[in-house]
Amino acid sequence: MKRIEAVIRPHKLGDVKDALNGIGVQGLTVYEVKGFGRQKGHTELYRGAEYTVDFLPKVKIEVVVEDATAEAVVDTICKAAQSGKIGDGKIFVSSVLDAVRIRTGEHGGGAI
Repeated sequence: MKRIEAVIRPHKLGDVKDALNGIGVQGLTVYEVKGFGRQKGHTELYRGAEYTVDFLPKVKIEVVVEDATAEAVVDTICKAAQSGKIGDGKIFVSSVLDAVRIRTGEHGGGAI
């Protein structure tokens, strides 16, 4: 199994959720997060004063899938979240040793 974590722009969440539903992903977890990458935030004007916004609002999506579908999930997230501009986000893929469904005690792929 693979855990796929994607940090994306907040306004792209609906597009990504719909695209993942379209390929059969049944569950995901969403976090509201803040952070920065290469762009290091940006400056804004407020009442004539300039200030720096270091941490930009992002959304982190987490989904655990079988190994066979991991690449399709990554490709789907890339296509749905891409705007072509700096700050589109990142995707991280890691291995999951086991999953347990608390209600039934199922282990492995059956638990996801």
